[in-house]
Amino acid sequence: MDKFTSDKIRNVAVIAHVDHGKTTLVDFMLKQSHTFRDNEAEMQQTTILDSNPLERERGITILAKNTAIYYNAYKINIVDTPGHADFSGEVERTLNMADGALLIIDAQEGPMPQTKFVLRKALELGLKIIVIINKIDKTLADINKTIEKTHDLFLELATDTDQLDFPTFYAIGREGKASKILEEVQSAANLEPILNEIIEYIPAPTVDEGNFQMVATSLDYDTHKGKHVIGRIKRGSLTKGQQLVLIDANGNKVPGKAESIRLSHGLKKIEVEEASAGDIIDLTGFSDITIGDTIADAKSPDALPRISVEEPTIRITMSANSSPFAGKEGKYSNSRQIHERLIKELETNISLRLQQKDDKFILSGRGELHLSILIETMRREGYEFQVGKPEVIIKTIDGKQMEPIEDLMIDIPDEFLGAVTAEVGGRKGIMTNMFADGKGNTKIEYKIPSKNTLGIRTALLTSTKGTAVVNVMFDKYEPLTPAIAQTRNGVLIASEGGNALTYGLNNAQQRGITFVDAGTKVYEGMIVGENSRREDIEINVTKEKKQTNMRASTSDVNMGTLTPAVKMSLEQCLDFLEEDELLEVTPLNLRLRKKFLTRVDRIRQSRS
Repeated sequence: MDKFTSDKIRNVAVIAHVDHGKTTLVDFMLKQSHTFRDNEAEMQQTTILDSNPLERERGITILAKNTAIYYNAYKINIVDTPGHADFSGEVERTLNMADGALLIIDAQEGPMPQTKFVLRKALELGLKIIVIINKIDKTLADINKTIEKTHDLFLELATDTDQLDFPTFYAIGREGKASKILEEVQSAANLEPILNEIIEYIPAPTVDEGNFQMVATSLDYDTHKGKHVIGRIKRGSLTKGQQLVLIDANGNKVPGKAESIRLSHGLKKIEVEEASAGDIIDLTGFSDITIGDTIADAKSPDALPRISVEEPTIRITMSANSSPFAGKEGKYSNSRQIHERLIKELETNISLRLQQKDDKFILSGRGELHLSILIETMRREGYEFQVGKPEVIIKTIDGKQMEPIEDLMIDIPDEFLGAVTAEVGGRKGIMTNMFADGKGNTKIEYKIPSKNTLGIRTALLTSTKGTAVVNVMFDKYEPLTPAIAQTRNGVLIASEGGNALTYGLNNAQQRGITFVDAGTKVYEGMIVGENSRREDIEINVTKEKKQTNMRASTSDVNMGTLTPAVKMSLEQCLDFLEEDELLEVTPLNLRLRKKFLTRVDRIRQSRS
């Protein structure tokens, strides 16, 4: 493998709002730089770096990835970061490895909430920014307005006047071509203009004098070599077998050595004997390490500043499944197994916080999606547990109770304007901006307490027939506001256990909508539907029709036809929950239930 001196290395992060085309552009950079042979499978793939099954299913990047390409005798290390605000911890730590960033902006949507977040972080770190206006071939692309808003954003966020002068490219990401001149994009052959600009405009890594030193920015694991530490060498060089020291958060120093060193090339990691300052490396040799720890040469064990991330804004309570079906569908279902898995998650998920209270685990994260991805991942690994309603974290600042406030941005067709303003207004959202594009669509911006956004995405998608584009991003803490009334109707609660039958479900559908099909096993206290009224009611969905000797042709007329059950996603189930309810999560099923399963217990609890 070729060895590159620091002046021939460029470390670049790719940052953007979700779905603005980061991963697609990185795909073409990998392909066009001949990182893969023509006959390799990756040449036919899209979203090559999104290797996690959940990323491919949802079409979003969840985990930051680093890769590397060789271009014109230079090595360009590329870090692809998530675009969703809930994974901002991933963004914050990986930007520390870069000297510059490609800021990608959709030509139709313009700068969005997460664009502002990632750009602010990049400018605070002093990264050089190259702006790419992507998807210029969209029918509704408004390139002039997008450029104007981008300049406004830089004016708002820049910490230095030099940051206001940045190169701009225009691109059609899905075709892998770009140019500095808008009119020449269609005739462009590839992304080489951007690669050339990276070499010219992004500075080489700053190399400090002294012995080896780096911060653990990411962790990986394999059963053969154990824990892998990924980070950028800040100072000095590293050779295989070199004696090192790990410095943890408390200043404790643990000796170790470099058992293996690997560098990225495309999707591969290639083992090398030596690496030097500016390289992003994959190192083994330390089993007990967390993100933010420093690894340094044993001769001069100096600690680097730890990576800091913004505080969590939402929490959820997780515990072992206590339903009548507990232990029947999962491989790992007791508290000890769940606790061990959560401790393992804390090693790599630096935005996550964990507290234990009796037999419950309180997980705090950056948003509903951040927590739901963890829940879905554990579910797929064979874990079984139950979770409560997500709740916003209230802070006490200067003796006052303060709550997080969000920036809420909604893009909708004009016909749904009334429905959306009514929904958000009912949740105490304050409109701060509204613009119509003159083409039948309107963008509305609100300030709204975080606690009132729980469930808002589902409500808005329902009221706009799935057309709303909803973005929520943390803004600041403000004094606590009163809670709003329950926004959801009551539920249909199974009064008996057994198999749900057509006759019982037909009776339930006279009262509201149902969540279970005929033949589904249910238990007392399980939520089987949503009432059409505000109160909860109990109903026996296991009831069967009494047999009679009548054979009249009208005997089954009143049975009617069952409406198909409503099936909710994990996020929809979490949004649906109220304070007295739980979500039972197993590898096979998601079941909504009451905390207290029997009617007697629920009455007793309501009186206490």
